Amino acid sequence: MSLTTNKNTAIPKNKFQFAQDVDAGLKSNPKYLSSKYFYDEKGDILFQQIMNLEEYYLTRSEYETFTLHKEEWHDTFSKGVDRFNLIEFGAGDAYKTKVLLNHFVDKNANFNYIPIDISGNVLDFLHKKLAQEIPKLSVTPIQADYFKAFDNIKQSSNSRNIILFLGSNIGNFTPSVAIDFFGKLKSKCGPNDYVLIGVDQKKDPNKILAAYNDSKGVTESFNKNVLVRINKELGGNFEPDNFIFFPTYNPLSGEVRSYLVSKSNQSVFIKALNNSYSIKAFESIFTEISKKYSLDEISKLADNTGFEVVNHYTDSKNRFINTLWKPKS
Repeated sequence: MSLTTNKNTAIPKNKFQFAQDVDAGLKSNPKYLSSKYFYDEKGDILFQQIMNLEEYYLTRSEYETFTLHKEEWHDTFSKGVDRFNLIEFGAGDAYKTKVLLNHFVDKNANFNYIPIDISGNVLDFLHKKLAQEIPKLSVTPIQADYFKAFDNIKQSSNSRNIILFLGSNIGNFTPSVAIDFFGKLKSKCGPNDYVLIGVDQKKDPNKILAAYNDSKGVTESFNKNVLVRINKELGGNFEPDNFIFFPTYNPLSGEVRSYLVSKSNQSVFIKALNNSYSIKAFESIFTEISKKYSLDEISKLADNTGFEVVNHYTDSKNRFINTLWKPKS
């Protein structure tokens, strides 16, 4: 079935890509639904709750790393240029980034903060919050795809772009997608630019898996929110309780993979697509990947995509890495 709109299946323009991706994922074998569709107003709240969970060490670890190294980063980012843009891909609520924003403003750094996010709801909230908390901060929020937004940010010989890709968002890429992503990013970087990436390290498998299978079930609700969104925005009739949330961790590949497993044979109808999708008992829908890296893997990824590692930074317990890259000359 092609996605054409008519009076019976009218898909709003802003939902067309969502509908197209859902259709492709539910027709695939094995089935999948993209984790980027976890996020809406409810999904944003759920993710904030996840970051505060005891099992979810990632946010606390990266926050500590920012606190420990903010002075060094200020010196590195401002050295040799008149001003810089601090560009954050997937800004969210900028909880960790505010450590840098406050410090840089206190140091009278000449910079502009450019948060980029797919969620307009998050950006609106962030812009208002920053205006209250850091009124001297220059902020230019952009709701867009990362690279489309980046193309509109001008460079000059006396300025620098610092691209922040934090929170282990790199882990949501398969290795091939990571190479493609950072290869594209390299092609858009100038010689003065830096990239600061948050990367979760390989460690005790039990600790990693617990971060994605919390005891309060918040991560389960976050994954199932894609089904809720399909129901609400595309007229689906998913019953989220008919699915088992099942994350796994492979210590060899470093990949956490999350699935929604059907408890029984079921048929789901999606009005916007005017189509039904059969899901067998115990058939899985793949929803998310979160890859963990060794230091060697981080350095290899940088080298394969045209970057060189400037330095690795970590928290006091050495659980999480913020790796600073620059384009190879």
